[in-house]
Amino acid sequence: MVSSTTKTAITMVVLTLLIAPVKARRLFAAEVIDRIVATVNGRIILQSDLDEALSYEALLNGRSLSEFTDVDRRTVLDRLIDQELLGEQTKAADAQQASREEAAKRVAEARRLYPEAATEAAWQAVLARYRLTESDLLDNVQKQLDLMRLVDARLRPSIQIDSKSIEAYYRDKFVPQLEKSGAGEIPLADVSAKIRELLTEQKVNELLVSWLQTLRSESDVHIPGQPQSAAGVEAR
Repeated sequence: MVSSTTKTAITMVVLTLLIAPVKARRLFAAEVIDRIVATVNGRIILQSDLDEALSYEALLNGRSLSEFTDVDRRTVLDRLIDQELLGEQTKAADAQQASREEAAKRVAEARRLYPEAATEAAWQAVLARYRLTESDLLDNVQKQLDLMRLVDARLRPSIQIDSKSIEAYYRDKFVPQLEKSGAGEIPLADVSAKIRELLTEQKVNELLVSWLQTLRSESDVHIPGQPQSAAGVEAR
């Protein structure tokens, strides 16, 4: 039970950071003029970048693009802005980069969301439905993993979870969940390490939100049609 919750918390970190990195593009593609949806310290995020990010999020979460609301789209745009801000920090950090094999493992996990993609041809058909290629998917997942490592290296060392916090979580949340599910009792000693990791991930999420707010307040972030000050400090 705790292991599943921990996985969810870790996934939240991935999805909060991440989706697709912004690429340099020409302003003209397929006879359609791309428009600017945001600028971050002078760097442009185009509508095509946002569309690509939506495709990655939909694919990696087993969703249809038609399900995305205007609120979802704005959330993904905010993530792209956050990613740009974190990307600046990555350039200054000396973190180990993720391997192609690690990225491939994550892509394989996403592929399992699509039972119809049992064959390679069927998987390619799924990617085509989202207007993506596997090479681009691997590139983007690899860069997302790099951002995760940056966040971990920056925030995790400062986090200390004491035994009282672990005991409180076990008493107030874990045991009631066991009782509600009808499962047998599990001693604290058996789940202490997993609870510690869960609480650590929760704290990483909290610190990440605060860090991103600080980065925005110190940056020049502009979204057309929105006051520049609001774009620079808005919390998601």
